Amino acid sequence: MRYDVAIIGGGPAGLNAALVLGRARRTVALFDNSQPRNKVTHASHGFITRDGIEPAEFRRIAYEEVLGYPTVKHWETDVTDIRRTEDGFAVVTKSGDEMLAGKIILAAGLKEELPEIEGVREHYGKSLFACPFCDGWELRDQPLVVISDMPSAFHKVKLLRNWSRDIIVCTNGTTDVLSSEQREQLAARGIPVMDTPISSLAGQDGRLEKVHFTDGTSIERSGGFIDPAQISKIDFQEALGYAVTDNGGIMTNEMGMTTAEGVFAAGDTVYVMPSQLIYAAASGSKAAMAVMAELTEENW
Repeated sequence: MRYDVAIIGGGPAGLNAALVLGRARRTVALFDNSQPRNKVTHASHGFITRDGIEPAEFRRIAYEEVLGYPTVKHWETDVTDIRRTEDGFAVVTKSGDEMLAGKIILAAGLKEELPEIEGVREHYGKSLFACPFCDGWELRDQPLVVISDMPSAFHKVKLLRNWSRDIIVCTNGTTDVLSSEQREQLAARGIPVMDTPISSLAGQDGRLEKVHFTDGTSIERSGGFIDPAQISKIDFQEALGYAVTDNGGIMTNEMGMTTAEGVFAAGDTVYVMPSQLIYAAASGSKAAMAVMAELTEENW
């Protein structure tokens, strides 16, 4: 069977695109390996009517809605290859199955690489998070740590002061993260900066209690924020010929059209910022509408 659209990724962007296209009576092949980036967290926030929902429950409701449209079919697998054909694309799965599609929406999102600190994985998603908008409320007025070796550290601290005034910055040994001027501004607001590398994070049941340093010292903290490296889950640039941005995201216009004919992208695949469910879902909806516009003109 040849589908009108193949969607690579079943996060909020891919699911919302599938919903729009399913309601438009388009045939959709939706590929998703069921490894969402937010599965490590206890709840998702900032999405109206779904604030505080467990990620697994969000996906359950979304799939129930999307697959209620008979033209949408779901494959729980990875896509390993996409190649152009005379009238569209051939999508190849990990198991070797091949489906044909007229258009492609890339919406597989990002994967995170946490720093190599003992205990970081045990705390990530429970008391250590990436986004203040997503989890700042739950850590309000608590003694927090910001662990970052990225240039965005200063902005994150400034933002985080809206939720807590008890903040310590740890650069984990990367001394050029903050400029002298930034360090002076932090000091003027009573925000210490510690450049000593972190040896481990300690706590109970994912609840952070202490940050230990390689010089034998430690600080007590009950939660915090970290900047994991973010890497695209998919890379079909060579096969499809789309352009990417300086930070590695897929380049699109405001409607999700890439520079490659017939290829669209949505959600964190294009490094939507801030990285939130509601932003990703909205970009998936726009990409689906752009696909519909092309299909409509071609059919006319």
